[in-house]
Amino acid sequence: MDKILLRKSTSPFDVKIALASSKSESNRALIINALAKDSSENLLNLSTARDTQTMIRLLKSTDQTADVIDAGTTMRFLTAYFTATNQNKIMTGTPRMCERPIGILVDALRTLGAEIEYLAKEGYPPLHIKGFAEQKSSEVTIRGDVSSQYISALLMIAPTLPQGLTINLTCDLGSIPYIKMTLEQMKAFDVNYDANWEAKTIKVLPSVYRSTTYKVESDWSGASYWYSIVALSEFENTQVELLGLKENSLQGDSDIVNIMSHLGVKSTFTADGVLLTKIPAETTLNWDFTNCPDLAQTVAVTCAAKGIEATFTGIESLKIKETDRVLALQNELKKFGGDLVEVEKNTTYKVKSSQPLSIVNYPLSIHTYDDHRMAMAFAPLAMMIDVTIEEPNVVVKSYPSFWTDLQKIISFDNF
Repeated sequence: MDKILLRKSTSPFDVKIALASSKSESNRALIINALAKDSSENLLNLSTARDTQTMIRLLKSTDQTADVIDAGTTMRFLTAYFTATNQNKIMTGTPRMCERPIGILVDALRTLGAEIEYLAKEGYPPLHIKGFAEQKSSEVTIRGDVSSQYISALLMIAPTLPQGLTINLTCDLGSIPYIKMTLEQMKAFDVNYDANWEAKTIKVLPSVYRSTTYKVESDWSGASYWYSIVALSEFENTQVELLGLKENSLQGDSDIVNIMSHLGVKSTFTADGVLLTKIPAETTLNWDFTNCPDLAQTVAVTCAAKGIEATFTGIESLKIKETDRVLALQNELKKFGGDLVEVEKNTTYKVKSSQPLSIVNYPLSIHTYDDHRMAMAFAPLAMMIDVTIEEPNVVVKSYPSFWTDLQKIISFDNF
């Protein structure tokens, strides 16, 4: 499909949605399980997302070249994994993937003793992992305010290193829930750690991962779009039950429960997941997305569409994602009278809505920038207007069944 026309919702709905599994949990479980030298058969409810399927494929492949396509997590985790397991590999991906930095992780792996060569631009893929003969250091220092995936990649290989590993973090710590997710999944495979968050150090002693049966939770990132759908629905008796979610989740994006309580959605946890119902929304929102940056697009669209003035911090990492998500949001929000305005350079942004959504010129067409989250973040606008989503198949990266699930509540046309 080149594009899809979502028809405006015309009635309330009460549906149960079996959400996609978390690719964040799945990808970590796959790496840890591989380091435990076990097959993936003991991993239950693995994500069907393309990122996870790419991880599975590359873990099984004997080819020297590992093409991660556009999967940033897969690139970073496998770079550390192939290094720790002393494999000779060339890591590459799409042109956009090769524009996303990896130098901080490579520098850390080189400190530990890895021989890694850049094949094009310094600090970026493609790169050639040539070997890991011996561990030269038991400590690395790495910035804590950049992608937590670098830290998670190092943590997962830490117990397999002869000397273990101590990671010293500098700067402010970002995305701590993702680091804690990694540590708790390591613990599920019988590896312990010592984390001192005030001192910004994490220590993992040499140990052995124990094979275990591990079930992956549903994806809170995917849940966020359904929260937006309920928030934007014009019918008070609308409700959605999202299956497979836990109240005490490892996923940082479970913060959507708190965020959306301000934007008009109540969460009630059930035996099977969480029930979403409508409540009155507040008129303003101030939120720090440092620990949940993947929620920012969804929340920005929701606020702009509802006329809620919001202040966002902690979204700096959006500029180096699948696309420059800050710029993409600015471009697309303007199409229906919204905006994302930078008020303090690289730190603080305001979401604004300059006119009621009802008087915008239609049809509204959303460009997705080859970014799955752009497609799904703007799809909930169909609760209020007809909206066209360009290149809708980008959702296969994280939530392949998104459009099938959405058809349970609205109709749409393919082009």
